[in-house]
Amino acid sequence: MPQDTQQRKLASRFAFFVRSYSLLYFGDCMAWAVGIIGALFLRFDFMSTLINWFWVLVLVLIAAVLQFLGGWVFWLYRGRYEIGGFDEVRALVLNVSVLTILMVFIAYVLAFAHGIPRSTMIIAAPITFSLMAGMRYILRLEAERALKPGQSAEKALLYGAGYLGNQTVKRLLTDSNSTVLPVGFLDDDPQKRNLEVRGVRVLGTLRDLAQVASQTHATSVIVCIGDADAAFMRQLDAAAEELGLKVLVLPPTDQLLRNSSTVADVRELSIEDLIGRYPVRLETDSIAQYLQDRVVLVTGAGGSIGSELCRQLSRFAPRELILLDRDETTLQQTQISISGHGLLDTRDVVLADIRDADALKIIFEERRPEVVFHAAALKHLPMLEQYPDEAWKTNVLGTLNVLQAAESVGVSTFVNISTDKAANPTSVLGHSKRVAEKLTAWMAEQTGERYLSVRFGNVIGSRGSMLPTFRALIDAGGPVTITHPEVTRFFMTIPEACQLVIQAGAIGRRGEVLILDMGEPVSILEVAQRMIAQSGKNIEIVYTGLRHGEKLHEELVAEGEGDERPFHPKITHAHVDTLSPTRLDHGGWVARMNLTTEAGERVQ
Repeated sequence: MPQDTQQRKLASRFAFFVRSYSLLYFGDCMAWAVGIIGALFLRFDFMSTLINWFWVLVLVLIAAVLQFLGGWVFWLYRGRYEIGGFDEVRALVLNVSVLTILMVFIAYVLAFAHGIPRSTMIIAAPITFSLMAGMRYILRLEAERALKPGQSAEKALLYGAGYLGNQTVKRLLTDSNSTVLPVGFLDDDPQKRNLEVRGVRVLGTLRDLAQVASQTHATSVIVCIGDADAAFMRQLDAAAEELGLKVLVLPPTDQLLRNSSTVADVRELSIEDLIGRYPVRLETDSIAQYLQDRVVLVTGAGGSIGSELCRQLSRFAPRELILLDRDETTLQQTQISISGHGLLDTRDVVLADIRDADALKIIFEERRPEVVFHAAALKHLPMLEQYPDEAWKTNVLGTLNVLQAAESVGVSTFVNISTDKAANPTSVLGHSKRVAEKLTAWMAEQTGERYLSVRFGNVIGSRGSMLPTFRALIDAGGPVTITHPEVTRFFMTIPEACQLVIQAGAIGRRGEVLILDMGEPVSILEVAQRMIAQSGKNIEIVYTGLRHGEKLHEELVAEGEGDERPFHPKITHAHVDTLSPTRLDHGGWVARMNLTTEAGERVQ
């Protein structure tokens, strides 16, 4: 930008600043004048002949001088406060209070003998303050009216009249660039039925959606609930779809706090919101206690779960965060997302395979981690059905290698990431992860330390998972393949899963399997149909039949494991049997994996 242009802009801003606060100061002086004169009229029962106008003028001039000094001291005329905001009102109260005390003294010393009663300034103070505050309120209303979205903005109802809804209304009504204009609230809380924020009222509950939408001519609904889960999202989406309304959601709270998004950045409801929105309230004190200033190691750090886990762990200030993976490319991607570079020449990245027991022991001896998250695994069920030996080498022996390396250096907390397929397993993947859970429980028994497993279901957005596969099939023109029309699965997003893994590491007890609540299972057919509808394409759905070892409906908790939730409402603490490494039988395990019943189901 040319220097003269920049100087002109600065001069223009300065002139606007001076003009605005000059008018504000003039208004405050007039408020003191009206306050003092009004107080005298009240004091003398509106008999103006009793008023000494010369000394009234003296008091007004003194008040004007003191107001300038007070306004400067309390930052009323220096641009610190938003005009009409609570902070400015607080400063205004202090300003008027201090000036009133000074003016009472001045009136008593100078003007009492000239017919100015001592009570004049006491009466004048509330009048003056009311006028000052009223003037600022009017200025704020005018400023907000100028910023209000135009009539071309899309009219929207806001579901949720709590704190988030209130803030959303305020932001949308003061953003002239917003394409959304709030016209009413919906809230099922009866205590909020009379609430009104900036002229936007609560008009009903979700049951009144059709009536309210017709009354306000709204074309969309914005969800303003921070902890809205997927079941509610599906209910709202179904109700809105019948009425032809769009459902919009706000950016994640952490993005709003980081200022990387604004309230105006609403977006349409995605398939992820409908099947995986499980907000977690982390108990940061307990988490920080076992992570802060500790050496933390994550296996499988380049994977979908491992990389997000590393990003979230870095927020808790570990002394050292070690990223271990056998894939150098994914390690680089994780390093870039955390450190901002992908040099791969720093100590935070370690290239190693968990199948290599000797390499792991050397790494653990050298780096001596205190907390380990074991995310490395093979996870694709049909692939492992074909190659059960690979599941044995990675998911069973690889886990044992990590456990033994952790034991050798006295790791105090070990979290093994498992899967819901380990509950009453019917597949090679499920059996291998079940064995890994039992080995982890055995090691907890041997060491007396907090070695535990965490179990959850399908993770939305992970590499090779259902949603990316469906999107690719839809983009290619179809067909979309589904194993069975009645198949259901549990879903979580990657950040949600990792949040609960970290929380589980804080509250889990040794040998336990912690099972993460994922709400109600979701129909895969419904997900496919929604995604096809969103694409606007005419895509065929083809049923391929359940694959070998695959369940129609997954389970989170196996028989006899229990459903105790002592610490966190979304985390079940279950117990599994221990399995000593001496009892591992590779040949027997693989043979058992290759057995099927006449019905085609796996033998337990």
